[in-house]
Amino acid sequence: MLVCVRMSSAEKPLFVRLPAAEADKLDRASHELRVAKKDLVTALVARAQFDDMRRVVIETGGDEWTVGRADFRPNPAPEVLTLDGAAELLQLPAEAVAELAAAGELPGRKVGDAWRFSRAAVLAWLAG
Repeated sequence: MLVCVRMSSAEKPLFVRLPAAEADKLDRASHELRVAKKDLVTALVARAQFDDMRRVVIETGGDEWTVGRADFRPNPAPEVLTLDGAAELLQLPAEAVAELAAAGELPGRKVGDAWRFSRAAVLAWLAG
C-alpha cells in the first residue's frame, strides 16, 4: 500500500528510533490528549531552551523533576583512509585519487586490491 503525504514547504520529515517504553508513552499521550504525535513532539521541541551546547532544558509541565545529561562529541577522523575516504578528504573523484596514487604522485599503499592512505601524509602532500 502506497501512502502519499503532502507536507508544506515549512515542514521537514523526521525519523527517530525511541526506546519501546518511551514510544509507548508517546502513543498513550497522543491517544489520551487526542493530539497527533507530530504535534506533541513539535510542542516539546518548541518549549526546549538551549542555554548552550552542553545543556538542554525542557519543561515537562508537571511538578516532578527530571534530571538528565547529554554529551555531543564529534567522531575523531580516521588515521587510515580508504580510496573513498581520501577522495572525500581531497574533494576529488575516487578515480582521480586512484590515478594519482598509482602514478606515485599521492602517497598511499596498495593492500591487496585496495588503496590505503595516511591522513597525515595526504594532508602533508596537499600542503606540499
